[in-house]
Amino acid sequence: MKNLLFTLALLGGSALATPTAIIHTSMGDITVELDEDRAPATVANFRRYAEDGFYNDTIFHRVIPGFMIQGGGHTADMKEKPTREPIANEAHNGLKNLRGSIAMARTSNPHSATAQFFINLVDNDALNPGGADAYGYAVFGKVVSGMSTVDAIAKVKTGARLPYADVPEKTVTIQTVEILPEPKEEKAK
Repeated sequence: MKNLLFTLALLGGSALATPTAIIHTSMGDITVELDEDRAPATVANFRRYAEDGFYNDTIFHRVIPGFMIQGGGHTADMKEKPTREPIANEAHNGLKNLRGSIAMARTSNPHSATAQFFINLVDNDALNPGGADAYGYAVFGKVVSGMSTVDAIAKVKTGARLPYADVPEKTVTIQTVEILPEPKEEKAK
């Protein structure tokens, strides 16, 4: 085992230290493994928003059963929070919009993602590069614990709160997004 850990450390150690985030919601926790190797700019962007406390007390403002849940940009009164500049779209990274994956929300401009993210409830092939549009939506991680919370959020009754549709009638709050400390790698002796 020691030799395996040493070999992995020599190869870059990415198998030893995968960044993880816990999305603490009013309906339970969702633990997400972030793929820093394949989506480095997107993960850095998400981490910065989380570490700055931006996601505190935002909501899941768009819930579409059989599709996805989206949040991270609006307050309970549906006001959109001001964000930093958009990031480049990293959708061409080999990660797919599969059930349980987390991806960046954006407008029709492929390079417009800021803070909002969504979690896929099903495999959404149309959101991958070459699907509904050439660029696709950048996946940057996957749920490793708490899909039951994701599925419970997907079952919340929704309605319209103009100008938005598919808004939960009972507010689902993102209390905070916690970035877990990465395990320290053992140094070679």
